[in-house]
Amino acid sequence: MTVARNGDAAIGKQPELDLPDELLRKYNRPGPRYTSYPPAPAWNDEFTRADFERTMAEADAAGSDVSLYVHIPFCESLCLFCACNVVIQKDHQVAVGYLETLRKEIKAVSRFVSRERQVVQLHWGGGTPTYLEPGQMEDLFADLSLAFHFASDAELGIEIDPRVTTRAHLETLRRLGFNRLSMGIQDFTPEVQKTVHRVQPYDMTRDVIETARSLGFASLNVDLIYGLPHQTAQTFSETVGRIITLAPDRIAMFSYAHVPWIKKQQGSFVAALPPDHEKFRIFRTALQGFRDAGYVYVGMDHFSRPEDELALAQRNRTLHRNFQGYSTRAGADLYGFGVSAIGRVGDAYAQNYRDVPHYTEAVEAHGMATMRGYRLTDDDRVRGAVISRLLCHAVVKKQEIEREFGIRFDEYFRSELEALREIEADDLVRASAEEVAITERGRVFMRNVAMVFDATLPKLEEGGRPRFSRTL
Repeated sequence: MTVARNGDAAIGKQPELDLPDELLRKYNRPGPRYTSYPPAPAWNDEFTRADFERTMAEADAAGSDVSLYVHIPFCESLCLFCACNVVIQKDHQVAVGYLETLRKEIKAVSRFVSRERQVVQLHWGGGTPTYLEPGQMEDLFADLSLAFHFASDAELGIEIDPRVTTRAHLETLRRLGFNRLSMGIQDFTPEVQKTVHRVQPYDMTRDVIETARSLGFASLNVDLIYGLPHQTAQTFSETVGRIITLAPDRIAMFSYAHVPWIKKQQGSFVAALPPDHEKFRIFRTALQGFRDAGYVYVGMDHFSRPEDELALAQRNRTLHRNFQGYSTRAGADLYGFGVSAIGRVGDAYAQNYRDVPHYTEAVEAHGMATMRGYRLTDDDRVRGAVISRLLCHAVVKKQEIEREFGIRFDEYFRSELEALREIEADDLVRASAEEVAITERGRVFMRNVAMVFDATLPKLEEGGRPRFSRTL
């Protein structure tokens, strides 16, 4: 793998790794991941299917580009760490009825999307999309192609599980035009894999990656999780070393989200979770390892090769965030299909029902399955822009926000800038007359800085009910 070393200017700023334990304890608190603003717990069921239909009609008149997300919820077995919306079913016949419902939803939504608008991005997530048979994937893609107009250079991505993905799956996906793969790995340590019920040997993963590369997939992402049971900095450093030998283009290294009040199965291994100080040592070890191998730390939980368009977009300040994390396709309306899928169209968010029976019933009755949503206010748009710039570029240029929204930044965010003083005293952020910039050491705490500008958190935190996982 040819990459720049960490002294190369192409790498950009790299976070300071020598952080005192008291700083970690201070800022390691629950907070949103900001794949949307306001975060999803702030949405409400007063936003209806009719509201979303009006929103889609308005967006179609504007003629912006289109992004599509399709959720395939099925898995053959449950990974105990998982907090995703999944349906565990070994009998693959369950997919037949679900695909028929998807077909009806795609047809209904496409009525609101003109063929003159181009699909620039498609992502299939789950669950396990390769739970489907190759023929079923072809049929689903045909439904989408008939309903929407795909750009010739569209980014077509899919999440795959090496444990169930065959060469036939990969050949079919490549023939359909998919060019990006994302695969879960989490950790190669046998004890960790056994505890979380995800046994996935290195050789199996390597073989799938080699097959994908031989078929010509342009980009490969791998997902890791730090903070899993029985992990240590030493064992995870061995996983990092193995990941580097696989040379993925991108790496997503997520903090394990311990939410047993949502996912009860997580309580089965709580005694084996690494303590907070060890969890950060794991993160710091991985950060150093990927940095030494030449990867760019894009921010929060993402790394990329310096020549990857993710790193280029950050340098060009065109990077943005959506429900799949960091993305290079800004300005597209996102339409979500399937159980629990989320869309962002115009100035509104909409989410489908989160269980298959209610989702199916709604689509059969109305063609769509909107359960809840949210229409942005003027204040939401301003705050969302600030939070997005902080997480994507580590800096907010005050004049840019002032020109875009017609406000005086220092007046509008008077209380927030005052609240930043404590964070600034800890050398995590620097506020000047021109900008608010996250420091090198502050890049580890990007979410904490963004939370200062979140007007929804006080209400969401009322009553002490947990809403989010911790930031580290």
